[in-house]
Amino acid sequence: MSKRESSDEFDDELVNAEFESMVEGLSLDESTPTTYLDELDAFEDHNRFTPPAIAKKSLKDQVRDALRAITRWKNNPHNQHPDDGAAL
Repeated sequence: MSKRESSDEFDDELVNAEFESMVEGLSLDESTPTTYLDELDAFEDHNRFTPPAIAKKSLKDQVRDALRAITRWKNNPHNQHPDDGAAL
C-alpha cells in the first residue's frame, strides 16, 4: 500500500465514524408539533431588537440646531474638533 492509499483509507474511516456518531443522536420520531426551524423563528421573534423611539423635533428646533452647527463650523477655521470626544 502506498502512503496515499493509507491516508485515503484513514480519512474514510474517520468520516464514517463522525457520520455514525452524528446519526446515533438523531430521532426519526416526528410526533412533536414544532420543528427546530419553528423554535428558531420563535426565538428570533422573542429576542428581536426594538429600536428606541426618537423624539420628534419641531421645524423651529431643527432650524435652530442647523444654525448652531453652521456657526460652530464657521468659527473653527483650523479644523479643530473640540467636541469629538477625544479630549479628557
